[in-house]
Amino acid sequence: MALFAVSPSVFVAAAPRLHLNPWRINSYPSSSLLSRAYSPATASSITGAPSHSKQNPCSIVRCSRSVRCGALGEGSQQSFDDTVYQGFYGPWTVDSSDVREVVLYRSGLVTAVTAFVIAASSAFLPEGNVVADVIKQDIDLLYVFGAGGLGLSLYLIHIYVTPIKRFLQALWVIGVIGSLGTYLTLARPLEQGLVQYVLDNPAALWFVGPLFAALTGLVFKEGLCYGKLEAGVLTFIIPGLLLGHLSGLMDNQAKLSLLGVWMALFVVFAARKFQQPIKDDIGDKSIFMFNALPEEEKNALLQKLEEKRSD
Repeated sequence: MALFAVSPSVFVAAAPRLHLNPWRINSYPSSSLLSRAYSPATASSITGAPSHSKQNPCSIVRCSRSVRCGALGEGSQQSFDDTVYQGFYGPWTVDSSDVREVVLYRSGLVTAVTAFVIAASSAFLPEGNVVADVIKQDIDLLYVFGAGGLGLSLYLIHIYVTPIKRFLQALWVIGVIGSLGTYLTLARPLEQGLVQYVLDNPAALWFVGPLFAALTGLVFKEGLCYGKLEAGVLTFIIPGLLLGHLSGLMDNQAKLSLLGVWMALFVVFAARKFQQPIKDDIGDKSIFMFNALPEEEKNALLQKLEEKRSD
């Protein structure tokens, strides 16, 4: 299974120049229209020169101000807090739907990590161990839970460039279809489970591998956006172990060592997600809101911002 190569720059949300048509970005579900939030008071900060200070590479939110106002709150859901963040296209706040999406996104990751760690732990338990036998008996069910959790996170993940998000989602779908096909046509006739069949037949990784490629893309995004060391290491550990198993060039001891590192870093990765502020997983909400506007309103807003900038 070959790991796709993606330039780190594609994950960085570099905002388009105001006189150009913006790229296609994920739409963000919001009932409020960004154009209604435009006002001369905010335009100066919106159209100002980009800050060169150190910032999250996956977010172009240039400043955070705690103010008592609801610039984008009119007609929208109740704000999660009173903090207004200044995005590229205007101010935005965190509302209850944002919190719900982020919690579900992180819960999907925790589900995937928990299922994987439990399933993988059986490799370190002695033969005949009761716990190991129980895990091996239900290991395919753990695989299903893990794949489902990953799918939920990939559905809710916030990536500014839509084709990248769709690519990761497509890998997940291909991996799920491949897993189901492998089980029904190859493993089941031999009265084996899917996971055990893949362990005994490395070539089957060609069918289930895209699922892990999608996982690798997700941890790569997390590592790049937030500078997480564990995510960066996992970007190499995951494909390294799978390629070692597929090629047969890695002995069992080496595979167990990499598997142990994968398990440990996966736990750290999931735990640290809940230490991040909610807004980090949202990114610059004004970009998603801008993309949700009709083309006419987009052009009108860009024209207003360009006119204000030239004043």
